[in-house]
This record gives sequence, structure tokens and C-alpha cells, in this order.
Amino acid sequence: MEQKPSRRAFLSIAAAGTGGLLLTGASLASPSVSLASRALAADPFTLGVASGDPSADGVVLWTRLALDPLGLNGRGGMPSRDVDVEWQLATDERFSRVVRRGTESARWRRAHSVHIEVEGLEPGREYFYRFRAEGRLSPVGRTRTTPSAPPAPSSGSSGSSGSSSGAPALSASASLTFAVAACAHYEHGFYTAYRRLAEQEPDLVVHLGDYMYEYGPRGYAALGGSVRQHTPGPCVTLADYRMRHAQYKSDTDLQEAHAVAPWLVSFDDHEIENNWAADVSSSGAPAFARRRADAFQAYYENMPLRRTSVPGGAAMRVHRRVDWGPLARFHLLDTRQFRDDQACEDGLRSGCDDRLASGRTLLGRDQREWLLDGLATSEARWNLVGQQILMAQRDVKVGPGTEVNMDSWDGYAAERTRLLTGFQKSGAANPVVLTGDAHMHHAADLKLDFDDPDSPRVAVELVASSIASDGDGYRDEGRIAETMAENPHISYLDQRRGYIVCRVTAEKLDADFRVLERISRKGAPAKTGARLTIPAGQASLT
Repeated sequence: MEQKPSRRAFLSIAAAGTGGLLLTGASLASPSVSLASRALAADPFTLGVASGDPSADGVVLWTRLALDPLGLNGRGGMPSRDVDVEWQLATDERFSRVVRRGTESARWRRAHSVHIEVEGLEPGREYFYRFRAEGRLSPVGRTRTTPSAPPAPSSGSSGSSGSSSGAPALSASASLTFAVAACAHYEHGFYTAYRRLAEQEPDLVVHLGDYMYEYGPRGYAALGGSVRQHTPGPCVTLADYRMRHAQYKSDTDLQEAHAVAPWLVSFDDHEIENNWAADVSSSGAPAFARRRADAFQAYYENMPLRRTSVPGGAAMRVHRRVDWGPLARFHLLDTRQFRDDQACEDGLRSGCDDRLASGRTLLGRDQREWLLDGLATSEARWNLVGQQILMAQRDVKVGPGTEVNMDSWDGYAAERTRLLTGFQKSGAANPVVLTGDAHMHHAADLKLDFDDPDSPRVAVELVASSIASDGDGYRDEGRIAETMAENPHISYLDQRRGYIVCRVTAEKLDADFRVLERISRKGAPAKTGARLTIPAGQASLT
């Protein structure tokens, strides 16, 4: 890995040198006497800071106050009163050029979280932000706005290729570096992968789910055992979910990854319960709607999301689009809230005809139409579809017959075909599907018929391995060869832990599959297990 100077290292040193108070430049105003008299007894910024959902003129800034992150009532040891939080946004890390500032109330009924939607910023610009609450200053975060949004296409523009007469001009120097991450079971290993990701200073982080896990201590065994322990009991109540999020957010490696760049986040299953499907609990747990509502509330409280994602009871909108100028459009999906229950009682199954039923849905009609409409109207050079579960067919049975995972797109095969056909008909330029969940790196061509060698290739799927789930990982060359022989559309597999770093230009997308040899001990380096390239205009990997 390149050893270049890190802004995050500078910010850490700057904060440490002033006892955590950056006093240079435009310092935050001193607290009033009334606030000082109620000052918090310790540092309330134990969960770090974050930003997310950037636009051309704004971004969400987040923090959550917690004096004792593991306080058993889920409130982080905070008093049962609202707390005023001041914030600043500057164009430099010393805060000598502050461009926005304000005060937000961290409400105790929202677990003292704040979500500040800053507007009126310059497009394509790097910014720095910080908070203060009752005399205590937060760490500094780095964020950025997206480049200017593409203009509306002129009349008569087909919008089919990102290069039609009505498409926005795309500079030859336009580029984007983003990281893809998923699946971070706290017990299974240290978050070294998050730190290595932060060291690469991407422009954006896309997190595709299983940010936290709901199991009680040792509730999900990993190969090689556990190195840390969850908070007591499985997550069932609002207090449980709040405390578990706080435990995960307390990890300093994760805090570094949040502080280095804005994030786009979407949940998978473990933020609530393993393999849940719409209103169906996989465990048959009672009062599942109440549990889902509590999990959604805690998820919103702990993520840098806009107010459009504020939960309404047991419902929460997380499918949304983010444009990165004329270069890329991100379409984030929700593969849990609208799906039919898994076929054939879930799990790996052979001979399950129910999975092929034409009426089965994973996205739900409204979300599927929303996605296809967003693709059809996109003028972006690259269309990046972020979702949670393996889209490519993956037959795990060696030899005759097929055995596939009912929780993945293989359990909803007819809708997958409809969706990929929609990709093709939309005319959207360069669709690439970004996926988590599988706990191993994949790269695959997405085809209308995976069993037909001559079937058209419609898109490419890039699947990120886990940050920590399933422990140290391994690279089983024999098993990899068997899987690729059964699934010739899959061109790369790696069972080691890690993440993906993508570099996008008008001409190509390079994907570095970053891997770590171990996470059972801290400090492992990351290396590139493979670099794969998707040339613009080709729905295939090289």
C-alpha cells in the first residue's frame, strides 16, 4: 500500500495537541454560563462523527452523544434531557474558513443523535466538520459534495448511452474513487479492514448491509472462534439495538472509516434479524412489527441519513438515488422490506420449483419500477446499483443438479430475469451491480440465462467480502476452481476478509479487491488480491 501523508493522521495529531480542542482559526464560541453549569461530566463524542448522502450542494452531518456507550438502558449514559450541539463546516482542516455553522438539539428521545442536512455548498468540494456539546469538542470529519448534477436532457435526447446529444458533457479528467464494504460481525474479528479502507481516503464509501449483527454473545459461531463479545442477549428491544449500535460505533477503526468520507448506507437482514422477509420473522418471533420498528429507529439514529429515511413505525425508506455529476448514478436498493418469504423454507435447496414461480418478488413492484425508471432516464456514464444479496446464479453443488441459496436472487429467479431484461431495455450506460452479504469476494457477468453460454451479458456484478464476518477467512484454491467450473459466469472468488476500491473514469472502472490475511489480531496489512477492469461500453470484465 502507498504510504502517503494522511489527512486523518494530521487531524488526529492536531486534536491531540490541544487536548482535543482545535483552537486555531474560527473556534466555536465558548459555552454560555447556563450550559457550562450543566456541562457533561465526560467526553460525549465516544461514537465518533459521520457524514452521508452527499449532493451537489449539501451533505448530512451526523453524531450521537454517549457518555457510556454500553449503558444498559440504551441511552449511552446520557441524561434524560435534550442537549444543544453546535456544529461547523469549513473548507480547511484548521477551520480558518468556516462556511456554515449552527446549533442542533440532540433529543434524548432520539438517543441524543443529530442529523444536520447542510445546504448551499459548492459542488465537487472537500469540506471538514466538527461538533461541540457543553464544552466538549468532537473529532474532525472530512466530507465532500458531489460534482454538479447533470442538466436535464434536451428534447429528443434518447438518454440511452450517456453520450447522446442531450447528455451532459463529461470531462476527460472526471473521476471517482469509492469503496464498497459489508458484513462486520463484531465478535468475529477486529475492524482492521475499516482502518485500511480509511487509509486509502476514498471520495465515498458504499456500505451494503449487515453493519451490525443482532445475535447474543457467541450466537453465531465463526471459523476460529470469536475475539470479542457482544453486549448481553440478542437484540429485541429498542434499548438492545441502540446499545449494540453503540458498541459497534465505539470501535476506533470504524470511526476512522466514517470520518474520512461520506457514506451511502442501506441495511440487509442482521440489522434486524437473520433472513427476515417483509413482515415475516425467520425465527417466528412474536411482535415482529414492533421489533422491526425498534430496529429501524435505532438504525436511523446511528446512520448519516436524510429525513426522508425517518422510519414510520415498521417501515423505512432506504432505496434512493445519488448522482455523482455526469460520471455516475448510484441506485441504492432495499432487498428486505418488500420481498416474498423465501421459497422451500429457506436455506440451500435442490429441486425447489417454487423459487422459479413468475409471481415471486424480491424488490416489490413499486421499487422495481422505480429502479428501471431511474435507469431509463439516467444520463450518467456509469449506473451503479447497490444492493445486498448475490444476484448472479451460484450453484454450490459439484456435478449434476443444482443447489442454490433461497435467500439470494436465486430464490427469486423469474424476477431476476425480468430485472436484467429491464436493464437491457433501459439503455442505461454501463450498469454495474454492487453487492454484499456473501462473505467472499466475487466478480461475475450477469446474463439473461445463466445456463446458456450464449446468453447476452447485461451487466457486471462486484461482490465485496466481509469486513469481519466469519473470522480470518482463507483462500481454498480447490473449492474456488470447483465453483467457477460450475458457474462459468463467475470470474473471481476469494474467501478472505476485505473490501473493494473502485476507480471510475469515463473510459473504465477498475475494481481492486482488497484482502487481509487475518483479522483475529490487529494490524494486518491489506493488499490487492485482484484488479479487474470493466471497459466502458462492455458489460463484461477484463
